[in-house]
Amino acid sequence: MSKRLTRAQLDQLSKFTTPTICNAIEMFRIRRRNEGFMTPEVVCRFPDIGPMIGYAVTATHRAREEAQPSSSVDMNAYYEYILSQSAPRLLVSQDLDDPPVGALFGEVNATIHKALGCVGHITNGGVRDLDECHRIGFQYFSKYVLVSHAYVHLESFGQPIRIGGIMVRPGDLIHADQHGICLIPHTIALELAAACRTMEALERPLIKLARSPSLTPAKLTATRATMRKKFEEASKRFAQAATETQ
Repeated sequence: MSKRLTRAQLDQLSKFTTPTICNAIEMFRIRRRNEGFMTPEVVCRFPDIGPMIGYAVTATHRAREEAQPSSSVDMNAYYEYILSQSAPRLLVSQDLDDPPVGALFGEVNATIHKALGCVGHITNGGVRDLDECHRIGFQYFSKYVLVSHAYVHLESFGQPIRIGGIMVRPGDLIHADQHGICLIPHTIALELAAACRTMEALERPLIKLARSPSLTPAKLTATRATMRKKFEEASKRFAQAATETQ
């Protein structure tokens, strides 16, 4: 696995929106453009908090029925697992109930996980205590908002899980904001901030022209063509850099 980013490098990436991150990843030609991000049913609950970035710690949970003693999760081992992973951390949990009936995270669990270095929680299930968790700056991404925790309990942790149409593995680097959730391939993470800045620079002339009273179809066509050419040139450079780091 590639080297983890420093706090300063992660902070650089957190300054970009998730759509910009997705656009920049395309420049590396490392995966198809319709891969690597969650489907839109997993919704950001606190858009005003801004972009969130961190490394996935994974779990599965249920809430419909009480936990069976034979499958009870050692919570001390779970907390130790979280602390063993790279920070900042994101608790990504797959709700195994269909439909979900109980939230794994509310104010208490959010406060505990924040103390363990987690900056947010992502789930295909539900969350609760929205005001309290927003107040402490703990981000939520979920499919539902739920009123109860019911019989919520962990079923497993530290294994690959499936949420929002993609597989999430422990240690995956995730960038997320009000637009959605994107996985950042480790092999391009070091170069991604530079690609984001390049992508924004490529878009700027087209946006400037679109806001100008001198806009004409001919100028628009020519500017788009120039942008595509420069994108391809930059993409070749970043794709080569990705190849060299693999």
